[in-house]
Amino acid sequence: MKRRNFLKKGLFLSLSSAMAPAFLPGSGNLYAEPKVKRPAVEEWKNTEINVAWIGHATVLINFYGKIIITDPVLFNSVGVYMFGFTYGPQRLIPPAITVYDMPKPDLVLLSHAHMDHMDYLTLSEIADKYPGQIDCITAYNTADVIADLEWKSLHEMDWGQQYSLPGLHFKALEVKHFGWRYPWERDRSKGFFSNGRSFNAYVIERNGKKILFGGDTAFTDKFKKSGEKVDIAIMPIGAYNPWVKAHCNPEEALQMAREMDAKVFIPIHFYTFRQGWEPRDEPLKRLLKAKDSFAMHIGVTEVGGTYNTA
Repeated sequence: MKRRNFLKKGLFLSLSSAMAPAFLPGSGNLYAEPKVKRPAVEEWKNTEINVAWIGHATVLINFYGKIIITDPVLFNSVGVYMFGFTYGPQRLIPPAITVYDMPKPDLVLLSHAHMDHMDYLTLSEIADKYPGQIDCITAYNTADVIADLEWKSLHEMDWGQQYSLPGLHFKALEVKHFGWRYPWERDRSKGFFSNGRSFNAYVIERNGKKILFGGDTAFTDKFKKSGEKVDIAIMPIGAYNPWVKAHCNPEEALQMAREMDAKVFIPIHFYTFRQGWEPRDEPLKRLLKAKDSFAMHIGVTEVGGTYNTA
């Protein structure tokens, strides 16, 4: 792993990291030792869908035999990596799996370039373990952050665009968020539409079934206006207090999922890092209280939990 790449990519935290109350160095070379429930990936079958929440926005998906990992963040801390340390928020709970014990992904799917979603250390580990073997999809004008890693393919998607890989079809959706990795960068939320960093949700399709990965978003009608209908919605539910213009609350996440006819809801983006001011357990409590009003089945409620179609 080349030190200059980290120095090149890190002098400041993304706003997602800066929002956290702690700004402490964590080990950049050690994984958080998993002590939570571990997904039984060895029991997964190619005839079913399995969705395991690894922590934060990291979800490991077995989509009828295709392995997808979203926004992989598997180290102790997120933020700026310099001199052997990561300066930024530390995990409150370990990841449910590591690069070393998860199945080889067919695809890494990245929603945007914030450091708690596009973690260069984790992505380097994945690419180094499987050089030239993994496809990667990311948002418009964000591929430069990880272009030096050895991917099988690296493809940017803009809002409304569709793209296919063998056995998988993708559509990128607009969300309500922001995209800069560093404060000086151009960002679509600042009005730089053609050359600013973007931020996506995705609809993933295989064998007639569709999964929504919502990435990071505030409440918006963009999901409804997309016209897409999905079977499973993976949606963020935390860090809404006071960041309502960047993050949805649990009820809003449920509403956006229902507007896409989702029957199963997988909550993410809570409990892992201290990013919002709401109590750590509040997002899940609100979600479980509201779910019946939206006729929604909650597929996962804890880090390491897995939803299975079988």
